[in-house]
Amino acid sequence: MNQKIANWGVFLLLSLTWGSSFILMKIGLESFSPYQVASLRLVAAGLALLPFLPKYLKETPIRKLPIIILSGILGNGLPAFLFCLAETKIDSSLAGILNSLTPLMALLTGFLIFHSPIKKAQLTGVGVGLIGVALLFSNKGIATNEYWYYGLLVIAATVSYGANISLVHHHLKGYGSLQLGSIAMFFCGLFTLPILLFTDFFPQFTTDHAPWRSLAAGMVLGVMGTGVAAVLFYLLIRRAGAMFASMVTYALPIVAMGWGLLAHEAINSIQIACMLLILFGVYLVNRAKDA
Repeated sequence: MNQKIANWGVFLLLSLTWGSSFILMKIGLESFSPYQVASLRLVAAGLALLPFLPKYLKETPIRKLPIIILSGILGNGLPAFLFCLAETKIDSSLAGILNSLTPLMALLTGFLIFHSPIKKAQLTGVGVGLIGVALLFSNKGIATNEYWYYGLLVIAATVSYGANISLVHHHLKGYGSLQLGSIAMFFCGLFTLPILLFTDFFPQFTTDHAPWRSLAAGMVLGVMGTGVAAVLFYLLIRRAGAMFASMVTYALPIVAMGWGLLAHEAINSIQIACMLLILFGVYLVNRAKDA
């Protein structure tokens, strides 16, 4: 019983941590450019996992490093920039809803890139999810927003997430998320650090109106939303199994929408219905996979 309660505690913490990422990006964008927010997130995550780097770097074969770095770019680097660019024009809650496409994109990229087998029943789930997305981009969904097409950047981010999941599944089995995360985030942070060094990021803190609120949001986004979340996800898989851990997918958009409501973002019934349709598609894919 205590073990089960502990697992649910980790699940709730992980859901809140990842689900809060979208509103934290929005707060970071109040003062920084999307490139600075994304870079801050990656650098902060790299620093958070830095204590684990020496140990895992020694244990990792050199031939695997390029694949791990590519995994970091697909799973963290590229999506960080795409989400931040998208949220300059769309609400954080909408980004959270669209993020729920990730399991469907993992299935499709696995099939298209790695020729992974796919069941007909899973295609039904993908179809249901894509119908939800199509309705979301309809006139009563988000097309009333002049910049609705920025939502496509989030879909591109989910494709990147999906490609990374397939890459890890086929080429990095046996490596824990902490091992992969510490190495991948170090290089992602290293690659993007020049954005902070050679833009107006640091000079802003020499003024009387330094953007401490946006800095705090970006740091929490990196440390908790990327660094700690990876550790919690790995812990949840190990303690409760992959199926239980995958349920986080259903909780993330709900948390994101909750923060959106608190931030007075416009959320209508059509968007909620589309989110439920997408999640139902994810459920059908997962059910078919385990059948």
